[in-house]
Amino acid sequence: MSGPVKVVILGAAGRDFHNFNMKYRDNPGYRVICFTATQIPDIAGRVYPPELAGRLYPEGIPIESESKLKDIIIKEGVNEVVFSYSDVSHEHVMHLASISIASGADFRLLGADSTMLHSSKPVISICAVRTGGGKSQTTRKVAKILKNMGKRVVVVRHPMPYGDLKKQVCQRFATLEDLDKYECTIEEREEYEPHILEGIVVYAGVDYGLILKEVEKEADVIVWDGGNNDLPFYKPDLSIVVMDPLRAGHELKYHPGEANVRMADVLIINKMDTATPEQVEIVRKNAREMNPAAKIIEAESPIHVDYPEKIRGKSALIIEDGPTVTHGGMGFGAGYLAAMKFGARDVIDPRPYAVGSIKTTFSNYAHLKNILPAMGYSKRQISELEKTINNSPCEVVIEGTPVRLDRMLKINKEIVHVSYTLKEIGSLTLEDLLAGFFRDKHG
Repeated sequence: MSGPVKVVILGAAGRDFHNFNMKYRDNPGYRVICFTATQIPDIAGRVYPPELAGRLYPEGIPIESESKLKDIIIKEGVNEVVFSYSDVSHEHVMHLASISIASGADFRLLGADSTMLHSSKPVISICAVRTGGGKSQTTRKVAKILKNMGKRVVVVRHPMPYGDLKKQVCQRFATLEDLDKYECTIEEREEYEPHILEGIVVYAGVDYGLILKEVEKEADVIVWDGGNNDLPFYKPDLSIVVMDPLRAGHELKYHPGEANVRMADVLIINKMDTATPEQVEIVRKNAREMNPAAKIIEAESPIHVDYPEKIRGKSALIIEDGPTVTHGGMGFGAGYLAAMKFGARDVIDPRPYAVGSIKTTFSNYAHLKNILPAMGYSKRQISELEKTINNSPCEVVIEGTPVRLDRMLKINKEIVHVSYTLKEIGSLTLEDLLAGFFRDKHG
């Protein structure tokens, strides 16, 4: 082969950019033709800007729809396709491999060691088998325990750069005003706001090498808060992975969730209060077979409702965390559990009242019926979510998202907010685990 290797990076505005920064930026042996985009609405058609792409790409790198993959490979003579996103089945990955191979390109996955950055500070990572498994409340609990131990804790969140990439290179969130400053989407606010309210600083962005340099200036310990079921970008000194028995068996079927399980130091079997004993046993058996050296924490995910009396006997519209119930594949979340527990008279089907991209979301995810995903990846979509809620003939809105949507939306209905935490029920707790970690390795 003469000239650089021509590469297409398959992504979803996160892992793809990190892989580029780690492997291909300023590397004359490769020529990245484009990124492709999927999972997240409205991220195709953008450009990874030259300020981030480096000296080899003075015009930046285009971001195309993944649906164009075959045509791009053939037209551009692509040599290599690099898969770089998460929370998909092994079968999905291999379909893309088959398209790539049949079109004349090699297909590649980059491993953890070649894409993880090393920190001078202890790194504790929280990842998962699937999105919506309980990763966020686990991260919040870990950060709170570390703070109570007197550690200066900084959370670094997996990227969600769905806006102007040049403004999102390195973002620091310490106050709720910072969320407005960076024009955060609902999905970003769901992850950042709970930490901010606990006094924990959060970093996110696009360039995680630059972010690491800034974080190390103010942290005693870094907590990596994973996105979807992706691998951490920083090499963890302690790897915690959450398993979800409501989707028992997915630990063997989803990428890169299976890799997370196999690399973990600690596995948390969550949601034991809502899963069946049979589901829990499947997950426990797979955990022991896949990673017999890992410690196992058993946990529940109890819900907390601010005004449960407002649910009983009412017609309810249930709003759930978007990624959990869309590409995460869950048919319900904390909001639905609250409706059942506290006696809602009936649950409104939101589909007849959906508008714009919210209506499209229901078309794309046919398993969604009596819940409304909190989709808000852009100002337009946030407006469409607001209209969908206000169109609904419900008496109460049950909000099962980590963020208070009424801070962003003008909702003409009474709202009840549902939160959820992690509660260990076995002999091993996160507090004991973290105390032992610092005593043995980082005293």
